[in-house]
Amino acid sequence: MVSRRAFLFGGAGLGAVAVAGGVGAVLVEEDVLPGKVAFDRAIGRCGSVPSPPGTPGVVQTQTFSSRRRGTDVTAVVVLPAGVTSLRGLPVVVALHGNGGTGVSAASGLRLDRYLTEVVRTRGVPPFALVAVDGGPSSYWHRRASGEDPLGMIVDELLPRLRRQGASTDRFGVIGWSMGGYGALLLAETVGAPRMAAAVASSPALFPSYDNARRTNRQAFDDAADFARNDVFAGLGRLKGVPTRVDCGTSDPFAPMVRKLRTRLRPEGAMSGGCHDGAFWLPHLPDQLAFLGGHLHTR
Repeated sequence: MVSRRAFLFGGAGLGAVAVAGGVGAVLVEEDVLPGKVAFDRAIGRCGSVPSPPGTPGVVQTQTFSSRRRGTDVTAVVVLPAGVTSLRGLPVVVALHGNGGTGVSAASGLRLDRYLTEVVRTRGVPPFALVAVDGGPSSYWHRRASGEDPLGMIVDELLPRLRRQGASTDRFGVIGWSMGGYGALLLAETVGAPRMAAAVASSPALFPSYDNARRTNRQAFDDAADFARNDVFAGLGRLKGVPTRVDCGTSDPFAPMVRKLRTRLRPEGAMSGGCHDGAFWLPHLPDQLAFLGGHLHTR
């Protein structure tokens, strides 16, 4: 059984499968199977999870009833150390990966500690990170069931944060894996100038509906759903939105992320690493500084 930590930081978030035998290994090497993450980790291509910064920030959890999602939703408000209120702060919404929650993203990625470090050492004015539940396998788009996690963010979460004093006229987004895909989709949906900046870390991008279905049957309802929510088809709507995309070269989504980077020309880079916390955490300071800088620049 995959441990919770491995699920959050490792290949299980992809719907990973066990691969045995020589043929399986060849398929993994060709990026066909999501088990590539576990394979690369086994042969030493993935690094280790670094120790987080030492100073914790402020973490506030709130739950509300979401009509858009048809269930109660938990949002984790993360503030840098020394800041106790949302009042006057701009917001970055944080989107978790497959199988995750807002709580697991905030705690597993130590968002409070990294946000505190960036505010204290990078000269970035304080802002709030808000990690919210989008559903364990919603892929952050409206589903045939009527569940609409992006609608929840725009129509429910942000107005709620505004009533609490946050500045939400412009906001940013960051996401990992499924959440990286969701961050791009949200940025395309909102567009400039309201979307201040977007960061996609190891976005889960598929070349086709059939490929998505083989990897994760819950990602899309059908081929039409895949086509409606194809971030490549909507890249033109990112005009004017500062965007950063980072991905490990040993990530199973690396081929599609390279394609995205070629077309979009975002900030960030392809660099050594896998689809896990050993890649995501070291990039967080630069990603948060990128978001914070653009939140405070018009």
